[in-house]
Amino acid sequence: MDEWLPEKHLAWFVVDVNDQLDLSALTGVYAGKGSAAHHPSVRLGVLVYGYATGVFGSRKLERATDDSVAFRYIAANTHPDHDTLATLRKRFLPQVESLFVQVLLLAGEMKLLTLGNIALDGTKVKANASKHSALSHGHSLKLEQQLREEVVRLLALAEATDSEALPDGMNLPEEISRREDRLSAIAQAKAKIGARARERCEQETAVYQAKPARREAKSKETGKPPRGKPPAPPQAGPADKDQVNLTDDESRIMKVSGGGFEQCYNTQIAVEMDSLLIVKTNTVQACNDKQQIEPMLKKLDTLPDELGNISTLVADTGFYSEANVNDPSHQQRTRH
Repeated sequence: MDEWLPEKHLAWFVVDVNDQLDLSALTGVYAGKGSAAHHPSVRLGVLVYGYATGVFGSRKLERATDDSVAFRYIAANTHPDHDTLATLRKRFLPQVESLFVQVLLLAGEMKLLTLGNIALDGTKVKANASKHSALSHGHSLKLEQQLREEVVRLLALAEATDSEALPDGMNLPEEISRREDRLSAIAQAKAKIGARARERCEQETAVYQAKPARREAKSKETGKPPRGKPPAPPQAGPADKDQVNLTDDESRIMKVSGGGFEQCYNTQIAVEMDSLLIVKTNTVQACNDKQQIEPMLKKLDTLPDELGNISTLVADTGFYSEANVNDPSHQQRTRH
């Protein structure tokens, strides 16, 4: 298979780097019993090359080991099925993350990477769910009332079946059960919306409680009464527009580039500006980037000292906030 690949093809690089990684964290968990397993290095190579070339789904990766010369070369002409590839991702996610750190160390040894200037940006990644599967708190109340009224009517119809015939094709127990299942799903959705509202209220209350002190301090400093209206306390409980997605309740509705809104996650990516290598990532549910500098700084602190010291973190205006500008810890960190 290697005779079919150009000399500088990416597949060569993936295999060469793979051969230099310490995979004991993966291979050590296999007991050597049962049927022969596809070696973790093969599956890892398929995943890495797939990510690098835009092939992500396990079924597409499985087909690629048949259809693509590069994938067949990386897989040593074997064909791991989609369940085998998906299991590696699910079972060894922390170990795979540590392997990417090994890749950065290799890049450092090859003089391809020295930490210095880091660029941070966020990008929205679409969830595997439609925004039309979202249920708002206001709509859930209306739908819940409608279903309860339907159940009452069906129960009344059940009592009258002795004297009147049911409409053709109607199965009363199934109809009632179906509505009760929907009521149960709505109750679970409302509970999740309520939990998010309580969490948001706690955060907003902490901010609100600090505002009067800042207004008073500024008034004493200037000798003038505070400008504007006093801050209003946060409202407890969910708002009508608060919602949860019934397909993927961890994702959020977010504004995306080009306009419009989608069901998404917010992925944070830190890149070393000279080599353009990604050094750290994070995935959050926040719709904007204002709160993501501190979490990323903590992640960057975990990079090995051998990679050097980070001198500057560059971020665009999406990360701008008064707290980020004035926080002294952002200028006094040991590595930043």
